[in-house]
Amino acid sequence: MSTPKHIISAATIVLNDQGEILLIKGPRRGWEMPGGQVEEGESLKDAAIRETKEESGIDIEITKFCGVFQNVDRSICNTLFRGKAIGGTPTTSSESLEVGFFPIPKALEMVTWKNFRKRIEYCLDERKYPFYVEFRGTDREDIEFEI
Repeated sequence: MSTPKHIISAATIVLNDQGEILLIKGPRRGWEMPGGQVEEGESLKDAAIRETKEESGIDIEITKFCGVFQNVDRSICNTLFRGKAIGGTPTTSSESLEVGFFPIPKALEMVTWKNFRKRIEYCLDERKYPFYVEFRGTDREDIEFEI
């Protein structure tokens, strides 16, 4: 059997009791939501919880499945969840230079990498659930599909 050529990731838009969003500042992409690759034998939900803890120090509870962004050219499916902070302390890691909760308008200004801001906006708008966004190449070429 050949090695799979697809990557599945799970990311979470985490809100605290003040309605602020959790962001991490990665070494390559700047500010973004916590998330990463799903490990073999791991559920999407468990991966989202684990990645958030590893990258930010924050314990979360998943509250909703939001949708999927698929980069067809790179064979990557990014699954997106909403969650709420239930414990932990903001802590940096090898994957995060800075960690914090920010008011949503400020957070959206801080996120500048490709379509990450769009992912956050989709996850904050429950009218779009569940969404499926397919794109090739750059985010300027997004083709959106409703389910």
